[in-house]
Amino acid sequence: MAAIEIVKSIPWWKEPTKDQWLAWVAAWLGWTLDAFDFTIFLLIMLPIAQEFDVPLTAVTIVFTLTLWMRLVGATAAGWLADRMGRKTPLMISIAWYSACNFIAGFSPTFTFLLVFRTLLGIGMGAEWPAGAALAMEQWPIRSRGFMGAVLQSSWGLGTVLSSAAYGLLYDSIGWRGLLWMGILPALTIVYVRFFVKEPEIWVENRRLQRTHHREVRVPLFSIFKRAMLGNTLTACWWMASAFVTGFSILALFPTYLQKDLGLSAGLVALPVMLQSLVFFLSGTLWGWLADRIGRRWAIIIPALLTIPVAPAYLLTQDYSMIVVFFALQGAFGAGGMHVQYPAYLAERFPTEVRATAGGFVYHQGAIFGGLVAPVLAYLASSWHIGFGIPMLIGTTVGCVSLVMAILFSPETRGRELVPDLVVA
Repeated sequence: MAAIEIVKSIPWWKEPTKDQWLAWVAAWLGWTLDAFDFTIFLLIMLPIAQEFDVPLTAVTIVFTLTLWMRLVGATAAGWLADRMGRKTPLMISIAWYSACNFIAGFSPTFTFLLVFRTLLGIGMGAEWPAGAALAMEQWPIRSRGFMGAVLQSSWGLGTVLSSAAYGLLYDSIGWRGLLWMGILPALTIVYVRFFVKEPEIWVENRRLQRTHHREVRVPLFSIFKRAMLGNTLTACWWMASAFVTGFSILALFPTYLQKDLGLSAGLVALPVMLQSLVFFLSGTLWGWLADRIGRRWAIIIPALLTIPVAPAYLLTQDYSMIVVFFALQGAFGAGGMHVQYPAYLAERFPTEVRATAGGFVYHQGAIFGGLVAPVLAYLASSWHIGFGIPMLIGTTVGCVSLVMAILFSPETRGRELVPDLVVA
């Protein structure tokens, strides 16, 4: 009891050790720069379609395939992270997505671009399970929800960087130059290699597996056994709904402004940058709330608030309204409901399968999210109704489904992550 009181009297940021901070920063760097490499493509889909003389719908297929390949990378990296440690797959993933984005900038044909942006998805998917497990397994319970939310919301910082690069540099370096910039995240590998340690929880768990001859060789199969099946299925439902909502809001928003409203690069970049900044800043609020009111309510509340905000920027041509309310959406549908992933998924699964489960559950949602852009683009073009109405429908349906999934999910606030053997 005295030890608990001492911990509570220490400011939360002093509770983590140096090694815990170094591990969190590694995951943060990987995720933020991952976001830059991925979201830069959303801003240049129209110019790519024009240069290669292909329909915009064809370019959205690149986006879809990138998302789908994330599941491949996540499952493979999750298996490696659970069997070999969190650091190695994290370094491989960063090198992979950086190289693919750089090579895609040299594309002589649309097919070449499609191949390397699709391959980029493997590295993207691989980064999240390794990085999230590395950070969350080492972080103290008291502020795990908060720092998990800051980690996840840093996707918004990556989007701010890509939007700034697009708004400031596109006219001078074009879409190819923006892709070439994607090689810069590879420098993070040096930091991970020399300054980050494996989580003690994982090290001890692997020792116990070997000592007791209970090694989990195929962790993906384990999460579908009866004891974990319900948890796995509701988590998959939650993530699929979240991806549909998120990509209904953001995937075609730049294209909507470019094609339906005819706005310039700078005017397109401004609302995307502001929303991404609000996403990052609001992540601290929702993370703080998650450590106080629980993970479930910190997801449900912003999901419900998303629905009335969407029409305010999709059913108007007033640029000021679009900027203000799309930025506000960064606190809810583009932000609040999404920032709980690292902590909530880490707490829902045991150490033996944590990276595999988190990677699979998170990125199977990308399969559904990957369908959003081509479906919305098809509806907008074939029905001649523009992008606004399809985006509004996708956002609303996704939010309703997400709330239902969370109502059937467990609360995990305050759960201790331990090295104990759980999977038979």
